[in-house]
Amino acid sequence: MKKIMLGNEAAARGLYEAGCRLVSSYPGTPSTEITEFAAKYDEIYAEWAPNEKVALETALGASVAGGRSACCMKHVGLNVAADPLFIGAYVGVGGGMLIMVADDPGMHSSQNEQDSRHYAKAAKLPMLEPSDSGECLEFVKKGFELSEAYDTPVIIRLCTRVSHSQSVVDLSDRTEKELAEYKKDPTKRVMAPANAKPRHIKVEERLEKMASYADSCEFNKAEYNDTKIGIITSGTCYNYAHEVFGDGASYLKIGLINPLPENLIKEFASRCGRIIVIEELDDYIESFCRKIGIAVDGKNILPSTDEFSQELLRDKLLGIKAEYSQLEDQIPGRPPVLCPGCPHRGVFYVFKKLKLYVAGDIGCYTLGASAPLGAMDTTFCMGASVSSIHGFNKIRPDNTQKSVAVIGDSTFMHSGITGLVNLVYNKGYSTVVILDNRITAMTGHQQNPSTGMTLKEEPTYAVMPENVAEAVGVKKEHIRTVDPLDVAEVEKTLKEELASDEPSVIVCRRPCALLKGVKRLPSFTIDAAKCKSCRACMGIGCPCISMVDGKAFIDSTLCTGCGLCSQLCRFGAINGGDKE
Repeated sequence: MKKIMLGNEAAARGLYEAGCRLVSSYPGTPSTEITEFAAKYDEIYAEWAPNEKVALETALGASVAGGRSACCMKHVGLNVAADPLFIGAYVGVGGGMLIMVADDPGMHSSQNEQDSRHYAKAAKLPMLEPSDSGECLEFVKKGFELSEAYDTPVIIRLCTRVSHSQSVVDLSDRTEKELAEYKKDPTKRVMAPANAKPRHIKVEERLEKMASYADSCEFNKAEYNDTKIGIITSGTCYNYAHEVFGDGASYLKIGLINPLPENLIKEFASRCGRIIVIEELDDYIESFCRKIGIAVDGKNILPSTDEFSQELLRDKLLGIKAEYSQLEDQIPGRPPVLCPGCPHRGVFYVFKKLKLYVAGDIGCYTLGASAPLGAMDTTFCMGASVSSIHGFNKIRPDNTQKSVAVIGDSTFMHSGITGLVNLVYNKGYSTVVILDNRITAMTGHQQNPSTGMTLKEEPTYAVMPENVAEAVGVKKEHIRTVDPLDVAEVEKTLKEELASDEPSVIVCRRPCALLKGVKRLPSFTIDAAKCKSCRACMGIGCPCISMVDGKAFIDSTLCTGCGLCSQLCRFGAINGGDKE
């Protein structure tokens, strides 16, 4: 049976067909849907872990138990999971194990561009890279076979375009895989130095065997057409190159990206004239080609940043400029903004009003850095707000009463807790504001340990941030919970806790305005006769509010009735809504 599927959906289907028993992940665009689709299969136990390190360790434990397992994450998530990733290479597997990572060239939803192929090389793990949905399914199934044949975890590298594009997939039935026998073997699984040294030798031997296999791997394919130009490529770049050059070039499409097929590359180069390597983002294949003595064009012509396209390749390689109309000057800019009714908006308004230094974090609320709020000074990585505010205030103790850390509920569970432990343990005195909107909103409303619901929609214990804060040593009188839409209360609470010389945690709790089941209140309206055109209501950056004919105007189709704007108007010009 054939079906059109997203790349992520096809990857999940591959997990199902291959007899995978467990998937543990942390949501991160563009990888999120793999786990969400996997959870739809009753035969697969699927869960959201607090972070990627925990997810990979869970999958590794399932593999040791003899079951096929997988974990999924975006590229920066692999940074978090790096410790078990490298150790997993030494330990090997019981049942087959896949690590599925989705890179984000172009940074559509990420804080950096990162090439995960380097992790495969550094950890000495095999990596497969599909170019469409059909290959996502096929490569996942083959990945499990390679994992068990070579006693190794296998990385599957996707990217935004492969994950979120659709193509035809051939479906098959699920093949149940018996549990691999578990045998106690500390020399293989207890990575003390005495055991790790011989395991490293095993890893090198395995990599050598796989390098030989790479030359005959069915996913590494040479296509000979016109041999004046030979293109070496992989993943989605193969699709771009084929659309641009057609039969006017020959192609070496590499599906097993680590280890690379040395002999196959040499043979291909010997049969072609000019060799061009087309790859996003870094010169991974190109550097290998040069290392084995093959002269190639690559990053001397093509960029090392952003995602590629057919237009870019035509321009850089053929000198053909795309013909299209420039509309940029005619279309107004539409930067991303916090949603109408977002419970975070009022908090950032207060931050700005109090002129605070704000150490930010990863989530929807990162948009608090954008105008007109402009109320965030730093955003590094998951959980860094809590750790970095501690360091900032240790260097500038006179700034303590004018600085806060802000972090979301899911991000706090991911990696903010250890930062709070550090802050309390090392006698910090910072204020941490946790924006709890009852869901992992940025990646599409996934559950997390604080929501009381699992990925499979089963009720479970809700790990509340207030309880965690008390457990790690924040005094109960300095743990406060407020409604973020009550601007006056938020400001009052902030001032009180900032004046304290002890660690404090303020939980701003209100559900995401887009969360299913959240009541939408009647919209507010502007009394034009009372409006003084002071634009105070514009300062919160609400998409519902604009200036029309010199007066403020609220779009009733967008307004959720949160009432934040009415708290800012000194002239009583904003009316409506109902109290909850």
